[in-house]
Amino acid sequence: MAGPDVAPLRPTDPGRLGSYALTGRLGEGGQGVVYLGAGPSGEPVAVKWLRADLAGDASMRERFLREATSAKRVAPFCTAQVMDTGVEQERPYIVSEYIEGPSLQQRVQASGPISGPALHRLAVGTATALAAIHQAGVVHRDLKPANVIMGPDGPRVIDFGIARAVDSSNTLTSQPVGTPSYMSPEQIMGEPAGPPADLFAWGCTIVSAATGRAPFGNDTMPAVINRILNSPPDLGNLGAPLRDVVTACLAKDPRARPTAEQVLLRLLQNSAAGPADLSEAAAAASPGPAPTRPMPGGAPIPSTDPGAYGYPGRPYAPGPYPPPPPSPHAVPYPAAYRPGVYPTPPGGPDGGRSGARTALVAVTAVAALAAVALVAWLVLRPSDTSLPPVASTDTRTPAVSSSPPATTPTPTVSPVPTSGVTSVKLPGVRATLYERPDDPMRLTYYEVEDKAKNTWINYPRNSANGSFTKSTKYWQQSLSLDGTLSAGRSKKYTEDGYHGIDIITRATGAVRTIKTVKSPLTYEYAEWTRKGDRLLLSIRNPGGSTWTTKGFVVIDVADGTARVNQINDPAIKEGRFYWNGDETMVATYFHSGKTAGVRFYDLSGKIVTTLDGVGKPYNTSSGLFSPSGDTMVTECPDARSKVCVWDSTSGAETTRFGSDCSKVLGWWDAAHLFCWTAPESGEASVIVVDLDGSTVRTLLESTQSDILGPFYTRTGGG
Repeated sequence: MAGPDVAPLRPTDPGRLGSYALTGRLGEGGQGVVYLGAGPSGEPVAVKWLRADLAGDASMRERFLREATSAKRVAPFCTAQVMDTGVEQERPYIVSEYIEGPSLQQRVQASGPISGPALHRLAVGTATALAAIHQAGVVHRDLKPANVIMGPDGPRVIDFGIARAVDSSNTLTSQPVGTPSYMSPEQIMGEPAGPPADLFAWGCTIVSAATGRAPFGNDTMPAVINRILNSPPDLGNLGAPLRDVVTACLAKDPRARPTAEQVLLRLLQNSAAGPADLSEAAAAASPGPAPTRPMPGGAPIPSTDPGAYGYPGRPYAPGPYPPPPPSPHAVPYPAAYRPGVYPTPPGGPDGGRSGARTALVAVTAVAALAAVALVAWLVLRPSDTSLPPVASTDTRTPAVSSSPPATTPTPTVSPVPTSGVTSVKLPGVRATLYERPDDPMRLTYYEVEDKAKNTWINYPRNSANGSFTKSTKYWQQSLSLDGTLSAGRSKKYTEDGYHGIDIITRATGAVRTIKTVKSPLTYEYAEWTRKGDRLLLSIRNPGGSTWTTKGFVVIDVADGTARVNQINDPAIKEGRFYWNGDETMVATYFHSGKTAGVRFYDLSGKIVTTLDGVGKPYNTSSGLFSPSGDTMVTECPDARSKVCVWDSTSGAETTRFGSDCSKVLGWWDAAHLFCWTAPESGEASVIVVDLDGSTVRTLLESTQSDILGPFYTRTGGG
């Protein structure tokens, strides 16, 4: 797989590995030798065999075989498809399809730099590969010209020997992993490498292809590392539109880099190449059908209106949405939700909205239908096609897309501290996120409403500080405090009628489904403990146009068990359940006659204490209680336009204030809240206020606040 030149076998080389006859050597790397072989039917294959001196190291064997696991998760048009694995002489080997062609490195060495349409096709093909690699939940971590094969059907990205799952918490931190000239600053510093590291390497690879040299040089390692960390890249004569895209990818701060999908869409939208070149670029991605994803059987779970999470301009009560069928099989449900497939919505996963539609039209006019299907799958995912701005310490003015809609209003800008703040354009919605490394809360997930389909699209974060990726598998997702686990609210009941919750190990992608309540009941509002050992759910009854609360469920994550506490008390129908400060009890809002307040329950569902007279909680995803649990925040019962803070033991009011808040989202830290401002024609901000109502920080600005729902997770500070 290292290139088209095949060297003879050496006397020490085997003539066969398993059922594969070896005919020559394709190359040798740090992990082992790659042989050209022939399968049982005579088909050419590449066989990679782990070096003998590494075979005794269990971690090296695991890393070697992870290449096969990672490659299998990626669409085969992007890489060499893994066909088999085996062990010979206690040394594992991997068998993959043989891609005939030189590596990009060999191509440039033999023929010189690449330019014009050929360079554009290379950029589109490799960006397509990265988009599919990241979509599969994998980070390559060693993209470079030697790992791009110039195959007859377009470039293929190979060698997943040091690839990791996107959310891996097991990323090597004691030493950088990768090739120095193509390593990102975070890799060099020993920090976890997510998808942005691959985009940095992609930018370096394109510069190398265009100029014949890496943008930070390839001389001594100390010199290269110093330039990567401290100097701007040398882009040579690289022209537009690639120059702007590559510059964004080579930002020092990984949060300022675009995603592979944003890169791909920008290249297709702003291409200087003609229609024929775009057609060839689409073909270079190789044809393939839009994928379908297997889903468990059972009836669909209804979506809910995230207004209960406290988004601006939305009613307090969820709904209306159609209730689920009374049992998984009693009522036929739409074909789009039948067991066995999880469909891609018409017009692409985002419904064909925004600038993505323009790109598709440009491609479909010149490309074959099969190529269009592939480009639609990869390209139409984000509806926000702008690239993140290069990191800046003054981000008070949001970055603006190079091609914004003519009718897009400019957000009203609130003061933002200039020290250490970076801005991130959120994909799928016109919104800018402002954050700092020491923030006590982190945006880990947000939802965007597709009004045409009456549903919400998820954008979970790939890692603690990583990029956001579109996901349509779950209605909602909730991340544990340490980010190692997430809880996905399934779209379907199990075959025996239970609404399961998926506990996902983010490092490996492993999923465990735990059954909760039985149809027609469902659950919402997943809230983790600080240790990540338990999960609290509110039982919900989706009846008619309103949803009512019917109790709570405590999930023991380690045991995989659910303790269901169904409470048939109409007094709690408008509430949701929260952990109290020490997580030994749960609390919810209650209203009965003229009495209202907050009621506490032990974990068996027995009432412990009641605080009458406190106001109505905002029912937001970040909780009722302060980080310590000593205080709680509600609407003021006698002045709902004001915010009230209470002692959570005595129920005594400690302070009240007016502010720019229209809906409190939760506690930022012990002395601050964060909230939405009142929307004006869709414009709104998420701000931090102190307990006298003064605005001290802007966290997020959006001109589409009516369709945006942000979810923050506490990082441990505050």
